[in-house]
Amino acid sequence: MPIPRLIPLLLALGSGTALAQNLVVCTEASPEGFDIVQYTGAVTADASGQTVFNRLADFRPGTTEVVPSLAQSWEVSPDGLTYTFHLRPDVKFHTTDYFKPTRNFNADDVVWTFQRPLDPKHPWHESAARGYAYFDAMGMRDLIKSVDKVDDLTVRITLNHPESPFLADMAMDFASIYSAEYGDQLLAAGKQGQLNNLPIGTGPFVFNRYAKDAQVRFRANPDYFGGKPKIDNLVFAITPDSNVRLQKIRRNECQIALYPKPSDVPGLAQDKNLAVDSIDALLTTYVALNTRHKPLDDVRVRQAINLAFDKKAMLDAVYGPGAATPAINPYPATMLGYNKDIADWPHDPERARALLKEAGVENLKLTLFTRNGSSSTIPNAAQMAQMLQSDLAKVGITLEIRTLEFGELIKRIKAGEHDLSLYGGWAGDNGDPDNFLSPNLSCAAAKSGENHAFWCDQSFEALIQEARQTSDSAKRAELYRKATSIFHEQAPWIPLAHPKLFNVRRSNIQGYTISPLTKNNFADVQIQ
Repeated sequence: MPIPRLIPLLLALGSGTALAQNLVVCTEASPEGFDIVQYTGAVTADASGQTVFNRLADFRPGTTEVVPSLAQSWEVSPDGLTYTFHLRPDVKFHTTDYFKPTRNFNADDVVWTFQRPLDPKHPWHESAARGYAYFDAMGMRDLIKSVDKVDDLTVRITLNHPESPFLADMAMDFASIYSAEYGDQLLAAGKQGQLNNLPIGTGPFVFNRYAKDAQVRFRANPDYFGGKPKIDNLVFAITPDSNVRLQKIRRNECQIALYPKPSDVPGLAQDKNLAVDSIDALLTTYVALNTRHKPLDDVRVRQAINLAFDKKAMLDAVYGPGAATPAINPYPATMLGYNKDIADWPHDPERARALLKEAGVENLKLTLFTRNGSSSTIPNAAQMAQMLQSDLAKVGITLEIRTLEFGELIKRIKAGEHDLSLYGGWAGDNGDPDNFLSPNLSCAAAKSGENHAFWCDQSFEALIQEARQTSDSAKRAELYRKATSIFHEQAPWIPLAHPKLFNVRRSNIQGYTISPLTKNNFADVQIQ
């Protein structure tokens, strides 16, 4: 297919500044919006949380280690209920054509940020058309008792019960800090919707413009507290097709291309103009089975679907040698409480047919919703869906495949329209097992729609809630092993793979660090 060229874009970005550094990143999908608290998608986090915003804490690049950010230090009370954050002074919010701050970042902004989703009476609470995805799925309203301003540079957050991963949660994109002054300005003008289209933060890049399904443009923040980025202009070129991303980076139309197909990596590594970054990331690819739809509410049917699918054949065909390991647990083996005692579902069509017969199911017709393009978790969604369709047909299940644009897919899955969903999977956001279990499998997440299986098991729920509230690592690990045993037996997913993460860049791009959390932050990137 013809490929739109970006060379004029680069020239335009650099006009008037002979030595301006311009970075074009070929991304895999359009952001859902820029009001990050509403969303959980990684592509949306890259275009907002990792560019426009900061949080109280952050993760050291390339790791899951929590380090200071907008809070330069903190203390935790002995009972684990009170977190006192000491804020960094002299941090400036972005100045743009649509907002000119009159003061620096302070405690009022932190209080505003958290009260908005926590307090139903907050004037901005109803402004989130998509709800508060992470707050709801992780039970933050039940967890956080109060958020109080001690003074301009001190905030105290009090919890209702201890929460082992709380500091790591505060480094996640959903906890990005907003400008209360900007919020007040928009509210007074009756323009609350602008928050999702024209964001203001303290981050390394200032939002410039979004052309839907085409590109997002940013400029370097000259006042960034971490130092002005070396890149003067940052462009996300939205390119769902991984083959097109590959062609663009070979022609230097983008300098970083996210998520090449694993089968392309050996060839890319041989190109002296390119460099491939890889990491064993915290990723799980899965198919969710909508347990609210009959007969998927019957565990025997869900188990039969797992038995019918030839996972090994899929791994070999879609990922290739060494690019992924089979998924059995909801999260990778490197994480706390991974259950080694669970045996993967074997490929056993005969047993699958027997379970369907036992459940009284025949001539079953189901619909699979999947995404267009590719992502960090699915190199080829169409191929994966077709292989599942073929295997289910062999046990008497007809599977209709519906391929949707990413944003539309998310909306329809959250509404529960699917029987099966191949959304893409889950990328860990903070290195803690709870980040896989609560947002994807808890009862609160089933209510909000983030749990795409709409599975709510009270025994499982009690175990993960208890695990969140204990700081004893050995006890947490045992609780997670018990919880994942229930998950396996109840089979709300077809766990597919734990993929290796790959990104490709031009060899003269320095300072980019690939993250096990799949975050893409370009604040330290420069072009040699």
